[in-house]
Amino acid sequence: MATTDPGSGGRKWVRRFGWLLAIWAASVGCLFAVALVFRWLMRAVGLTAP
Repeated sequence: MATTDPGSGGRKWVRRFGWLLAIWAASVGCLFAVALVFRWLMRAVGLTAP
């Protein structure tokens, strides 16, 4: 039978929220990087907005 520390139950949601925030920040960063690459490619072939 596994035993758990009774004091760690309150911090469980903090770790979960931290992971959620880290994954969200990483996905936003990757999306920004992909958008930046597309912008550079479009500018390189002459597709610029006025």
